[in-house]
Amino acid sequence: MFSSARRVILAYKNFAAHRNISHIGLGVAAMTTAKVLRQHGYTVDVLPIVNAAELEARLTPDVSHVVVSAPWIPSSAWHHILQEHPDVQFAVNCHSNVGFLQADANGVKLVREAMDLEIGTWNFRVAGNSIKFCRWIADTYHTACQYLPNLYYLDSVPPLRRPLFCGSHLRIGAFGAIRPLKNFMSAAGASVEVASQLHADLELWVSAGRSEGGGGILDAVRAMIAGLPNVNLVECGWQSWPQFRITVRHMHLLMQPSYTESFNMVTADGVAEGVPSVVSEAIDWAPHHWKAPSDDVDRIARIARYLLADPMAAQDGIVALQNHNRDGLGAWKAYLGF
Repeated sequence: MFSSARRVILAYKNFAAHRNISHIGLGVAAMTTAKVLRQHGYTVDVLPIVNAAELEARLTPDVSHVVVSAPWIPSSAWHHILQEHPDVQFAVNCHSNVGFLQADANGVKLVREAMDLEIGTWNFRVAGNSIKFCRWIADTYHTACQYLPNLYYLDSVPPLRRPLFCGSHLRIGAFGAIRPLKNFMSAAGASVEVASQLHADLELWVSAGRSEGGGGILDAVRAMIAGLPNVNLVECGWQSWPQFRITVRHMHLLMQPSYTESFNMVTADGVAEGVPSVVSEAIDWAPHHWKAPSDDVDRIARIARYLLADPMAAQDGIVALQNHNRDGLGAWKAYLGF
């Protein structure tokens, strides 16, 4: 029997335990969420786990809630865990909007099975970090979906205001795994257009080493910039999160015109470092004037030029992320119930 003590576990799959896989995004997202919840008095731990057995082994008597990032634990394992720990509240938090799930058929299958688990038990919830995803679940399957958004911890000391770009050497970051849905080609095309219009030398920084269904995307970008003397593609290897934040700080601007998103950590990292981003409507928490249609490279470039010249762009990002955190914290409090 579990006690009435209340400790929250945020668990994610420990990809680093598997050879040649460097994915840390879910771990970083869990850590920033935990830091915000701890800031508001909750006892929260972040656990990287490799399987359901390891999760169960970490369930000490003071645990009241467990939120697992992404659908990856088999439903048969969930049946066992829920029966053995009836006084613990569990949730699987989907970290993708609907469009991105086309790349994860098994994840879709597990989400469907999770809906059945929720109906048949009292201690399991299907959740999503995107309100759009949760609304789709509710409207399509007539099943509740708990909204548990990413929370992003912001230091009490605001980032330094970046000087406006006024030189001839422009650094733009288009970071993240090279996936088709990230729309990297449009980000690169808009960056090259901006450099041409500003008569600037461009360093286009990208994350190298993880092509997930991207195939020849980087090759297409290399072909696009071949022979352009003012453009240099900088392929940045995957880094620890603190080191990545330093890299982001080095940029004048970020590009994230994704076709589909649920939160987008890179944009939030930019906000924390005082660097604005051109984003698509998919990143709904970002300032409205940062947004461009994902399939309109001219508009992406135009907003990029505007942000490079806007002295308040970084502050606008801070305000938008603070508003997101405020609303998101309310959603977490409603779920935790204390």
